[in-house]
Amino acid sequence: MDAATRLRRLLDDDDLPAGTDLPRWLAPLPEWLENFGLNIAWLVVVINLVGTAFGFWYYGYQFSIEPTAMWPLVPDSPVATLFIALSLALWKLGRSNEYVNALAFFGCLKLGLWTPYVLLVFKSDFSYLHWAMYNFLFWSHLAMVVEAFLIQRYAEFPSLAVLVAVGWYGLNDLVDYFVPIVGTPHHTLIPAEPIVDGVVQHVSPAHEYAAAGAVLLTVAATFLALATRVAKLERGGID
Repeated sequence: MDAATRLRRLLDDDDLPAGTDLPRWLAPLPEWLENFGLNIAWLVVVINLVGTAFGFWYYGYQFSIEPTAMWPLVPDSPVATLFIALSLALWKLGRSNEYVNALAFFGCLKLGLWTPYVLLVFKSDFSYLHWAMYNFLFWSHLAMVVEAFLIQRYAEFPSLAVLVAVGWYGLNDLVDYFVPIVGTPHHTLIPAEPIVDGVVQHVSPAHEYAAAGAVLLTVAATFLALATRVAKLERGGID
């Protein structure tokens, strides 16, 4: 098989869920890119598992200063990449799970946009990062947004699954910015908030900027998931 034939097979939709014919604002990826992403799903799974491992390493210092009880709510991006890896793997195995799909969509959309948002808003504070790491964090998180929009090809986003995702990411917003329960707010460290004697100083307006981005993205993910559900029902794509 020559290279052109192999490439053609990666871009076609054989053995893939049918295109959803959703409006562009719900399905922004060109169909060839959706096909490509789904055709290399196992490779995407592996990449996300590697990213998950890297993410947990990246959060190592934050784990050391956070109460142990709050650790499950600390590594936001690594958990999101784990969700997308599970979502794609289960779909490939013929065992697609709507709860995992919704969590993956919310996580990749929210964290995929929140991280570039804070990298831009607090760019001068991130000057300590090597340019390669800065760009890696920026573009790898935007790639998570692309992954989020692969899910709409095989997910139905039932209301209960969306509710679970809203509950999980709403809880994250609550403890990250408003009611930390144990210790101080637990959002991902940003250099605009200094650490004094192992305690993060959640200073204004940095804390409010980070919170606004997170909450708005949770709301946006909720709206997009439910709108996708409605659009699919209207088009007869799901029962």
